[in-house]
Amino acid sequence: RLRDSLAAVTVFLSTLTPKFYFALTVTSSFISGLIFVFEWWHFRKYGTSFIEQVSVSHLRPLIGGVENSPPAPAAFSAGENETSRQNMPECKVWRNPLNLFRGAEYSRYMWVTGKEPLTYYDMNLSAQDHQNFFTCDTDALRPSDTVMQKAWRERNPQARIKAAYQALELNNDCATAYVLLAEEEATTIVDAEKYFKQALKAGEMIYRKSQNCHSQSPQHEAQLRRDTNVLVYVKRRLAMCARKLGRIREAVKMMRDLMKEFPLLSMLNIHENLLEALLELQAYADVQAVLAKYDDISLPKSAAICYTAALLKARAVSERFSPETASKRGLSTAEINAVEAIHRAVEFNPHVPKYLLEMKSLVLPPEHILKRGDSEAVAYAFFHLQHWKRIEGALNLLHCTWEGTFRMIPYPLEKGHLFYPYPSCTETADRELLPTFHEVSVYPQKELPFFIHFTAGLCSFSAMLALLTHQFPELMVIFAKAVSIVS
Repeated sequence: RLRDSLAAVTVFLSTLTPKFYFALTVTSSFISGLIFVFEWWHFRKYGTSFIEQVSVSHLRPLIGGVENSPPAPAAFSAGENETSRQNMPECKVWRNPLNLFRGAEYSRYMWVTGKEPLTYYDMNLSAQDHQNFFTCDTDALRPSDTVMQKAWRERNPQARIKAAYQALELNNDCATAYVLLAEEEATTIVDAEKYFKQALKAGEMIYRKSQNCHSQSPQHEAQLRRDTNVLVYVKRRLAMCARKLGRIREAVKMMRDLMKEFPLLSMLNIHENLLEALLELQAYADVQAVLAKYDDISLPKSAAICYTAALLKARAVSERFSPETASKRGLSTAEINAVEAIHRAVEFNPHVPKYLLEMKSLVLPPEHILKRGDSEAVAYAFFHLQHWKRIEGALNLLHCTWEGTFRMIPYPLEKGHLFYPYPSCTETADRELLPTFHEVSVYPQKELPFFIHFTAGLCSFSAMLALLTHQFPELMVIFAKAVSIVS
């Protein structure tokens, strides 16, 4: 039957004229072009190939195949996705909860390498933060605060330090002057801690005075807010000094006390400092208790929250996890929970795994980060890589599973599966926050499906045949008849 069919095709082709051949090739080129355009549009809109989707959904069941698409995690509902979509603004820059000390850490890096670890944009944001946090309308009542108000606006570090000493000459109990010296003049963490202790002593005294008279006028209320900000900032940095100097339990106690004393200042993300310190102590039950309080859909998520939750889930199974064994017997319930937690974390910030797996080199974290951006990934991995390494098999489990996230979620830049859609503006903001010598990571794009390549090739081939038939009609007729006879 096949031989008879080929003979009939040969007879039919032998009767065609060059014009018919040309019309046939043009028509096939046009149809294949339409198919390619539709395939590309469908992939851009839905993230999958239309031909592949139809074959999997409709043709495979007819010929006895079984659809084997990965199940969506049941722990997260569409309502959660919508809530997060409403609560999370795009491309908002946040203060890095674990930012380093300029004099004792950033400057030392610059002295050794000759490279600027901080961008002008990042330092300008910090200057704005300092003005918002450490100044108020009543600064004119205290000459030292007037000097410090000018100091925070200075671009030159030496000018800022000089202004801080001038403020101390006017008032030896100027807490913000000690803060500036601790951040920028101290060249070691020990020296920074000494300055912060002086700032704490002065800040507590000023804070008590502001508490006693804050109800007298709106100006006094603004002064109390400023003095509260100074006190919280100083206590937090003292806890970070203790953490860096190895006094972990002392640091944890200071952070817990600070969170109890000022519970309304949750936007400062002190719990992320606490999580990192508890992981250093390997107090995993306490880490889980902190996550239970802050891993809530109504609060802004972070890489620290999502990846710490994934780390705890991975810890339960990573030591005995083997991809070969899992492929044979299937995943256990605990392993499924760990994999889903990793998928959840990777969808929130897809840049972190390459740093944790050391596929990409780290730089010093910036003073500000962009949620879900490369800057947040750098900041998280810089402090948490050691915690992943400490748990045996955790990085192996991450390596085996993290890339599967992009096969489970819809087209990444347009839709989200567990979180709101990934913002397309993160790359631009990260380039402003991260130093120029760092290669900024971008969201992993889905690979083009086979059928897009196939239809593109078919369209190009048929267009080439149409062009050759138009230029050499007689020769192409002979060629077509020869091919049909050989077939």
